[in-house]
Amino acid sequence: MTDNTLYEEQTAQKLLLWEKELLKPPSMLERTSKSISTRINTIIPDKVHQALTTAVKGIVQTSLFTMDYIPKNQPLRGASLADCDIRAEELLSLYKKIAAAEGAGTGAGGIMLGLVDFPVLIGIKIKFLFELAHAYGYSTTNYRERLFILYVFQLAFSSQSKQLRLLDIVKTWEEKAGSLPPKSDQVDWRQLQQEYRDTIDFRKMLQMIPGIGAVVGAWANYGLLDELGQTGMNAYRMRRLQDKDASYNAD
Repeated sequence: MTDNTLYEEQTAQKLLLWEKELLKPPSMLERTSKSISTRINTIIPDKVHQALTTAVKGIVQTSLFTMDYIPKNQPLRGASLADCDIRAEELLSLYKKIAAAEGAGTGAGGIMLGLVDFPVLIGIKIKFLFELAHAYGYSTTNYRERLFILYVFQLAFSSQSKQLRLLDIVKTWEEKAGSLPPKSDQVDWRQLQQEYRDTIDFRKMLQMIPGIGAVVGAWANYGLLDELGQTGMNAYRMRRLQDKDASYNAD
């Protein structure tokens, strides 16, 4: 057993509550929403699915498998978990404001700009996760760290049926990382885009309604970044606590 600080012990307890909340049975509203989304997916032409899949794949691959999104600041090494959380909260506050401003701008433009918002928002989210990794001391110059970001992204925006498997990967990352595919070729990109779109559909559809699009766009993007932030911070908190355990046991 490691010699954890009080803050770390409290964080570990909060993580257990978060996992329990994440995996509790979906509510009737969530089940109804998923059922509607599934029906919508069956009537959308396949060429539209293909176009969205290609867009998501291109955006995520560019973000994760090039050097474009790597932060200029060095990873925060040697900091306490409490200090990392402070930095993470600062980043989340900043990126929620950025996302809200972007959503308000595109929401005011109706359907066409609403469609533009889709890839821009993904880029903002991925950039935030890169910054978040550095806040917790993990360097995104490492390919495996960028792959971890992809799993965190999916965990935040997947249905509960997929979240259990994704949470297991995130929780046991050091064990799983070595056996995962070295490249993104085995990622089910169509499933990723459908899960992502189903998760944000209702809020983003409201954004395209004339007259209220700007307000809804800001609200939707702010909320989506907040959800991603909580998932991302908890994922990295888990890793920090596990890394401390591993270091302690190795001594």
